[in-house]
Amino acid sequence: MFINDLEQCQWIRQKFETPGIMQFTNDEKRTLLARLVRSTRFEEFLHRKWSSEKRFGLEGCEVLIPALKTIIDKSSENGVDYVIMGMPHRGRLNVLANVIRKELEQIFCQFDSKLEAADEGSGDVKYHLGMYHRRINRVTDRNITLSLVANPSHLEAADPVVQGKTKAEQFYCGDNEGKQVMSILIHGDAAFAGQGIVYETFHLSDLPSYTTHGTVHVVVNNQIGFTTDPRMARSSPYPTDVARVVNAPIFHVNADDPEAVQYVCNVAAEWRSTFHKDVVVDLVCYRRNGHNEMDEPMFTQPLMYKQIRKQKTVLQKYAETLISQGVVNQPEYEEEIAKYDKICEEAQTRSKDEKILHIKHWLDSPWPGFFTLDGQPRSMSCPSTGLSEDDLNYIGNAASSVPVEDFTIHGGLSRILKARGEMVKGRTVDWALAEYMAFGSLLKEGIHIRLSGQDVERGTFSHRHHVLHDQNVDKRTCIPMNHLWPNQAPYTVCNSSLSEYGVLGFELGFAMASPNALVLWEAQFGDFHNTAQCIIDQFICPGQAKWVRQNGIVLLLPHGMEGMGPEHSSARPERFLQMCNDDPDVWPKASEDFAVRQLYDCNWIVVNCSTPANYFHVLRRQILLPFRKPLIVFTPKSLLRHPEARSSFDDMVSGTHFERIIPDAGPASQNPDGVKRIVFCTGKVYYDLTKERSTRGMESEVAITRVEQLSPFPFDLLEKEVNKYPNAEIVWCQEEHKNQGYYDYVKPRLRTTIHRTKPVWYAGRDPAAAPATGNKKTHMTELKRFLDMAFNLDAYKGLS
Repeated sequence: MFINDLEQCQWIRQKFETPGIMQFTNDEKRTLLARLVRSTRFEEFLHRKWSSEKRFGLEGCEVLIPALKTIIDKSSENGVDYVIMGMPHRGRLNVLANVIRKELEQIFCQFDSKLEAADEGSGDVKYHLGMYHRRINRVTDRNITLSLVANPSHLEAADPVVQGKTKAEQFYCGDNEGKQVMSILIHGDAAFAGQGIVYETFHLSDLPSYTTHGTVHVVVNNQIGFTTDPRMARSSPYPTDVARVVNAPIFHVNADDPEAVQYVCNVAAEWRSTFHKDVVVDLVCYRRNGHNEMDEPMFTQPLMYKQIRKQKTVLQKYAETLISQGVVNQPEYEEEIAKYDKICEEAQTRSKDEKILHIKHWLDSPWPGFFTLDGQPRSMSCPSTGLSEDDLNYIGNAASSVPVEDFTIHGGLSRILKARGEMVKGRTVDWALAEYMAFGSLLKEGIHIRLSGQDVERGTFSHRHHVLHDQNVDKRTCIPMNHLWPNQAPYTVCNSSLSEYGVLGFELGFAMASPNALVLWEAQFGDFHNTAQCIIDQFICPGQAKWVRQNGIVLLLPHGMEGMGPEHSSARPERFLQMCNDDPDVWPKASEDFAVRQLYDCNWIVVNCSTPANYFHVLRRQILLPFRKPLIVFTPKSLLRHPEARSSFDDMVSGTHFERIIPDAGPASQNPDGVKRIVFCTGKVYYDLTKERSTRGMESEVAITRVEQLSPFPFDLLEKEVNKYPNAEIVWCQEEHKNQGYYDYVKPRLRTTIHRTKPVWYAGRDPAAAPATGNKKTHMTELKRFLDMAFNLDAYKGLS
């Protein structure tokens, strides 16, 4: 078991080594039989009605349904009233029907190929969908809320998402010990042994800001099956090595023995309630069909499947046992079957009345009261994101001080706080102070903020310092942002484990629980998100389209070409922009609420702010919008301390807002007819461009406009900018390589903006396989070359 705690070991011994401990009443046995009837007959019904449809049935491990219900029953008895579940596709429809208790007609109508899809998104296959339902637990007669989280085909990807949602629900109801809210994760054996995300998720279980105080893991294990013949068992590191890694007890039980399964599941639920630690139930079973119902397992496992096809179902075996014991008789057993078959038949008849397939009926995380009753935003406007001068000063002064007495901070940090205070006196902010003001103001408005990632408390670049450490008392810390206002919302800032996939999934799950929280994940460097690509590709980007599930998670991705080599430079903006759902060739429909409507229609928002004020505004806008969209922010590194990357309070006071573009405000804008070139750019390269322009004395000839919001693309504002300079040629300048960065996204949209009347020229690095060079001299040579291109007014003559 790899458990070092003597009390825990003795507890397990008592549960399994006490003679005669596994006893069940006749009523309990009849309930178990009824649950097996439903589990088995559900799959048989689907097979009879839709034999050629994939459904990833549960045949061979029908005992999973009574197993899950037992865990839920026991947990409900121990005070749990909310269970959040995650699982792969095998058995999902059965769990939805017989554990969550989704209406059968809604499941059956999913098999109707003629059903029209509602205009709610692209949808997903039926065995990926989730559900949320509150009902009475018939065993304990207590209310229980069940949520099954939607999952893509990446089998274990939902594990950290479930844990994050569980943590959030515990947080919001003040459940600090996991006594009210818990999670259950169902795994396949191969995925449990082979998928690294399983272990990333396990390793979060003991971290203070990530623990959910114990999860019951159920493995549907096809590795061993019903036979002890070693020729019919596949070799695998599972389960011994797995137990060593996860540091949790693993209870192995034969899935052909329903009473043993029920007992073990009771013990697992009791373990979780007693010790608040993870536990694994390993259901040793077999798969009666192949990978899915269309697959022929005899191709590759002929001997095994000859044996499997001779096996009676677990329902048949258990029914025969109970009949022989006199617990039930044959007519009673047949009546139980007939009763459930009738329920299925009647539900199928009702399902034929369904004309439209509503994805919203499968929502796993509803937000009551946030939208209108028909799921629409309550408005299509966003108020000013500015603050009063008093609030800016108040938060700024708090950010410059230590709110507790007799607390000694590091001398270097004293200088940082003093510098913040001087900025506040001068009515200016840098990046860290702008972030502090955005967070602090939202906390005042009752918005919980959670910032998570590697080294986020201090900040990778030692700029944030949201957790102060006493230099004289070990492990004594202070979070000043939790001392701002008398009735403020709490601020959670937490250094994560060295994980991206697991932690980003966790934060996504946390953000699912409530729209009234700002949840941010910061990558240590922007390109580190690539090990979390599955969460980005499968959940964040298409989540609303697939599952009608809005999410306001914020990704902070440090980005910038600064000569630091290929792995610490690019946050890969081209990847995020390539996944934006807008059409580059179509100008969006004009309306009074154009800017907000664009945000509502997009799948996510992508920004690269060049000023602290705009960063401040985009964080506040994320909460003040009447809907939720993921926000991708390419954040700076060198700009954190750049003397020109400062903003005035004037750009942040009441009445101000996020600027989608920042037009040139210098000499070029005073005489637009004399401007020969307008250079569009985004992010840090703006400061390189303005410095070069000043050196060359070209402030009147070249206008520089910053595109702060890349997606949705600001067609309306950029059209005004282009029209303002009628004699100027158009150049897009970026510091990234030509096949990376923003160019491929921006060029066709700029062409649409100007109705294709002019070319859009490129100034930037040449195409490359790596994001950046590892040689400092080469880096500087590339920089000089593309700045020459940006300001050489003859560079594009003769080209078409």
